[in-house]
Amino acid sequence: MEFIDVLFPINLGPLIYKCPDNLIDKALPGMLVSAPLKNQTAKGIILSKSSHAARSAPNALRYISDIHGEAPMFEPPLLKLLDWMSDYYIANKGVVLKNMLPKEAFRKVKARKAQAREQRAEGTEQRPLNEIEENIISAINGSVANKEYKTFLLHAPTSFYEISFIRKLLQARQQGSAIILAPEIVHISHIEPVIREIAGEKLCILHSAMSHGQRSATIEKILSGECNVVLGTRAAVFAPMKNVSMIAVMQEHSSSYKAEEGLRYNARDIAVMRGYLEKATVVLSSICPSLESIYNVKQNKYAFLKPEASVQRPKIRILNMYNEKQPVQNISKTVIDAASYAIKKNERIMFVINRKGYSLLTCKECDNTETCNSCGIPLIFHKDDKVLRCHYCGFISLPPEKCKKCGSFKIELIGTGIQRVEENIKKLFNIDPVRLDSDRIEKKAAKAGLPEMIKGETIVLGTKLMTKRLTSQDGFDMGVVLNADIYINLPDFRAIEKAYQELSAIADKIKPMGRVFIQTRMPRNYLFKFIRNHDYAGFCEEELSKRKEMSYPPHSKIALITFKGSDYDDNRVAEVIERLVEDNNGLEILGPSVSMSRKGRKEHSMLIKTTSKTKLYSSAKEFLKLAEGCKNLKISIAVDP
Repeated sequence: MEFIDVLFPINLGPLIYKCPDNLIDKALPGMLVSAPLKNQTAKGIILSKSSHAARSAPNALRYISDIHGEAPMFEPPLLKLLDWMSDYYIANKGVVLKNMLPKEAFRKVKARKAQAREQRAEGTEQRPLNEIEENIISAINGSVANKEYKTFLLHAPTSFYEISFIRKLLQARQQGSAIILAPEIVHISHIEPVIREIAGEKLCILHSAMSHGQRSATIEKILSGECNVVLGTRAAVFAPMKNVSMIAVMQEHSSSYKAEEGLRYNARDIAVMRGYLEKATVVLSSICPSLESIYNVKQNKYAFLKPEASVQRPKIRILNMYNEKQPVQNISKTVIDAASYAIKKNERIMFVINRKGYSLLTCKECDNTETCNSCGIPLIFHKDDKVLRCHYCGFISLPPEKCKKCGSFKIELIGTGIQRVEENIKKLFNIDPVRLDSDRIEKKAAKAGLPEMIKGETIVLGTKLMTKRLTSQDGFDMGVVLNADIYINLPDFRAIEKAYQELSAIADKIKPMGRVFIQTRMPRNYLFKFIRNHDYAGFCEEELSKRKEMSYPPHSKIALITFKGSDYDDNRVAEVIERLVEDNNGLEILGPSVSMSRKGRKEHSMLIKTTSKTKLYSSAKEFLKLAEGCKNLKISIAVDP
């Protein structure tokens, strides 16, 4: 009689089952099985044959019901990846499995006839692809041919070069399967036509917006080997492919690769580990690589690729808003003059302001700003429907007649949101700009693609959501960033790095001989010196030095511990913090701080910081023990948040 460990995609560890004699030959690690679980039959994965120590009461164990398929759904490298993720992210193996495979892998869903044909991206006009240096391609191909693990980091001059580079890689590929990751679903529509020219029907798409039937059909194609190139968002890194020879992560710096809920994994890091376990080549690429990846290059863990060809870029000008005249709020005279000149030349302009709504509601008597009752976040007035909205939890209320704090009736709209900028642009240039924020994009882009919405338009105004969806092919001659400081002032040690990446992404949308104006009240911040000169290498040196001084990643390891629930006890948490700091030199614990979740519930969080990986994990596990015996306390851990 055989005993096997079966793992289900739920918050449980592996369970031991007996295997009937007629299924023993098929009971291989990674096979999909059906087995009784509580009062129903569920599907899971065989992890291994059970250890002898676990067979003390064999009569109490139940038999598995069936084994599905002729080959394992999880090959040995994926099983090893599951183990590694469980250890690294301090998570139950069942939770890891749930994140690694979509539920359609456990329960097939038949695609409707209208959906059976894989959705294709709408055809878009493609610019001639960039020339890619042969020495860069040959270095990667050599690694692929040798079936050896190696990670390359490409510092691409433009995002279009990045797409051309991936196409060239696939064109030169001679063996194995490939996984290509893009940070957002919208990016897939930009990349797919270029890749499909090379991969044809061997390419399949995998992302969360697909229907259950489409995902189910895609998983079948991958398992059968019908598709050997997968293009998808972060979860595609787990595609159950055999013989993976290359994994490419485009825009590897993007925060979209980090899961924000549940298991807080980073798909970029998973790609590198999977490459190691598969003996595959990993290619990370970006116009602004993450500091963690740059650091790994300096530590000789990654091979650095920098194209030698010179690339023309738009001229960037930094405007000090303390000195600039402002005929209308938040738009300088310099920008107005430059935009007027551009309009006369029939050039196209992109305005970016990363603030939705119209403005804030503030009392002139006591300076009180109306805030959300649940979150404490300032409410934004939306002129279209004349309501106050919380952009964090979604709370909506009517504007009050008087100040809630002092009772004064002298309440006024201050600050500038995208709706007020829209009004100002109409007044200044007598042109109706196309406004692209989440309110407009979600409604209109569903009916017509973004390129259609902006086609022939002189002025386009949008938030960060717009800049994510536009490409360098959309042909803007001038770009204006109206509130650059909002990127810098985020409560995040990575804020300056993210600001550089955001501003570079905006500049990437402007024609090479175009102009970018960045308005700021912090012109002496070192960020602007480097962004003006397109000097990312210099910025990385400066930022890595500052991170080292403060002992922040990549010079240290961090974990974010979050407590939710009524059983949270300040005293018990304080005791654990005091004991851990006393017992561990070099361990720093920041917090706990109190905030409100998106659901309006109070939560406490703290940051553990240390240069010792061992100390980080042992400390995090000590906090997990606080939840033992507490029904109303949930503790979550995010490693490398």
